[in-house]
Amino acid sequence: MTTPKPRSQEHEQLGFDLMPERLFVCTPSKLGSYADCPRRYRYSYVDRPSPQKGPPWAHNSVGASVHTALRNWWDVPPAQRGPGVLGKLLRATWVREGYRDETQEREVYRTALTWLEGYLRELDADFEPVAVERTVAAKTKVLALSGRVDRIDRRGDELVIVDYKTGRSGVNADDARGSQALAIYAYAAARTFRRSCHRVELHHLPTGTVAAHEHTDESLQRQVERAEAIARDIGVAEKRLADGVPADEAFPAQPSQMCGWCDFRRVCPDANQATPKQPWEGLAQSRVDSALQEGQRPQ
Repeated sequence: MTTPKPRSQEHEQLGFDLMPERLFVCTPSKLGSYADCPRRYRYSYVDRPSPQKGPPWAHNSVGASVHTALRNWWDVPPAQRGPGVLGKLLRATWVREGYRDETQEREVYRTALTWLEGYLRELDADFEPVAVERTVAAKTKVLALSGRVDRIDRRGDELVIVDYKTGRSGVNADDARGSQALAIYAYAAARTFRRSCHRVELHHLPTGTVAAHEHTDESLQRQVERAEAIARDIGVAEKRLADGVPADEAFPAQPSQMCGWCDFRRVCPDANQATPKQPWEGLAQSRVDSALQEGQRPQ
């Protein structure tokens, strides 16, 4: 009987250069963090323990509250979906951090509720999404991608990626076209559901705006290749760090206007001179306030 070779001998005969490379496990937000600022990526994903973050942001609180309320809306039986339900859902999911005071928090709550009421009023009464808060995943030769999609719709034979936005900045077609995250969601959703997916949409609740882009197979592949390139850059940076290169050199900062919003501004030597933003400065205005500011008649 032939005696099996030890695993170490098999590796010696094969050669480690023939062993498959380990896939880089990531989400769109992880890739985006490095693309925006390698230093911030290091603070978030490499340093352990991670540096303490700054105070919570009110715009993140209202965004999380609205997202969760929308997710729970689809769990309510259609016959019970009425205006009164929205207030209960939003109160149950409301995150109270980051606001200037209780007065501002109450105002933002009422504003967020009007966003939800206006948004859902414009949907067909019998509309049901394919999936809500669904994790989709896909693999390439370099990446093991995954991400949680706010909503996936079906239009004819095609799936559509829907991403909710609640920030103070509006959205346009260029935002939808250039979003790597949306492209990755579409790429992964097609493989998760085994159905074509090319259209991506940003739904900005404060203004009621929908920004959309219709990808091609080629444009989705370009975004995936861009993601692979970012992953390779991360691998190079991590290897330099392991080889003894100083951490701030291996993961350099990319100072920009966004430094004032960074969770790690206080610990970053390149960003701590930036003017800090107040936790509530990122809050969006209501549809009425936005219209008045732009000299438009509120609808």
